[in-house]
Amino acid sequence: MINSVQAKDYEEMRSNHSLEIPEYYNFGFDVIEKRAREHDKTAFIYISRERELVEHHKFSDLNKSSNRFANVLLGLGVRHGDFAFVMIPRVPAWYQVMIGCIKTGVVAMPGTNLLTPKDIEYRINKSGAKLAIVTSDALSKIEEIRDKCPSLQHLIVVGENHDGWVEFNEACALASDVLNRADVYRTRAEEIMLVYFTSGTTAFPKMVPRDHGYALAHDITGRYWMELNENDIHWTLSDTGWAKAAWGMLFPPWLFGVTIILYDADLRFDAETHLELIKEFGVTKFCAPPTVYRVFAQTDLTKYDLSSINHSISAGEPLNPEVMRVWKDATGTEIYDGYGQTETINIVANFPGQELRPGSMGRPVPGLDVDIIDESGNILGDNEVGHIAVKLNEPYPPGLFTGYYNDQEANKECFRNDWYYTGDTATRDPDGYIWFVGRSDDIISSAGYRISPFEVESVLQEHPAIAESAVVAKPDKIRGSIVKAFVVLAPGNESTSKLEKEIQDFVKEQTAPYKYPREIEFRKTLPKTISGKIRRVELRAEL
Repeated sequence: MINSVQAKDYEEMRSNHSLEIPEYYNFGFDVIEKRAREHDKTAFIYISRERELVEHHKFSDLNKSSNRFANVLLGLGVRHGDFAFVMIPRVPAWYQVMIGCIKTGVVAMPGTNLLTPKDIEYRINKSGAKLAIVTSDALSKIEEIRDKCPSLQHLIVVGENHDGWVEFNEACALASDVLNRADVYRTRAEEIMLVYFTSGTTAFPKMVPRDHGYALAHDITGRYWMELNENDIHWTLSDTGWAKAAWGMLFPPWLFGVTIILYDADLRFDAETHLELIKEFGVTKFCAPPTVYRVFAQTDLTKYDLSSINHSISAGEPLNPEVMRVWKDATGTEIYDGYGQTETINIVANFPGQELRPGSMGRPVPGLDVDIIDESGNILGDNEVGHIAVKLNEPYPPGLFTGYYNDQEANKECFRNDWYYTGDTATRDPDGYIWFVGRSDDIISSAGYRISPFEVESVLQEHPAIAESAVVAKPDKIRGSIVKAFVVLAPGNESTSKLEKEIQDFVKEQTAPYKYPREIEFRKTLPKTISGKIRRVELRAEL
């Protein structure tokens, strides 16, 4: 049981919370320019792919370089409200483009560098984007589809001269590094600042608009879950095209004056290099997806000095207890899980200084009312499986989007009964901790039992022969469904019927026997979204 002091601290944290979103807000001016003027320090440290180049960029440097790009946009005749498709990897130009767009009110649409020409065509045409801003590596992708995108008026490329394109570095070099706030459009907090496309499980991603107030609302993310302060060196492992980059590479860290690590890592994850960089740059706050922590758990961490880390966090899907144990043994830090979506800020979290319950997403963050409800909007009792939802209070919940762009059907589905339905399910224990169960369509019903895929996956992950797993429901004439596991083996293991039986027995011993996978299929890889989440929907479609 959680003790009374911790319970009181949590309630005090919620009751003492205060955050006011002003009528007008612009992160580029209100944070970047202000810090450059009043508290100048290193905003980010850029490390090139081969680690031969290290650059320290101060807030004043970023302010000037983003002003230059903002003036390039204004010189092209681009104005506030225009949409810009952005596909730039983890290099300084990404920051200059993002902050420059924010200052001018141009709506940036970050895309992961894994997008195909077809993906890009869809995003540009769906939004009516007037600009495409990409690196030379992606230029050919735009060239392939530009004739199919009638809204495109301006093409900007970083690092290559090409007919019909504006070269980013040359244009910025000729532009002024002075931008008077009074001379540009004054952005309201409620106006669209940027747009992300959900990776989702549908064929056509939805547009998620994030307003200018969203940037400030991430004060909640940085203050409570990330526990940031000005002396921190923060590193979030994320592609620049994912919404997680807004959480860990843009808004919360710089709201608190933190120095960010920007490493232009190869798409093929190199655990050794990442672990070495933690030591080299004295990373204090570290955030990585569960997949990375799982890789680290299979690495000999005793070879690396990780003593600088004082707080570790993760998000995307709940972490397995065994992985958390390995990381704590190596760093002395627990991994504090947090929960949120592209559509929200961090809304549920485990908070430093309070009891951490491994496997739980934690409790609702200050400033938002989050609970477990049924289809009719009724709050469910403790330990009942229901929808994770955000109450639509007045004033409007900070950082919660107001609806998908031009998609009324999707909005009707998620905004109902005075709640925002996240599409995820969970239970709440008597102390208010929320325990993830799965996506609304992921729960397995077998012979009257409701089985959480994550719960089975957590046990599977503890088996030494398993590197990764995904659990889905397979239709069964007698039981309705059975538990089927797709398993990727750790190096040095071979798929055999003997190992399959051993894994099944292992699950029976570690959890309720009815949860064990009656079928196991060994795979070399598992299908994932471009943001790295396992696509159970694709596995189910194969059954």
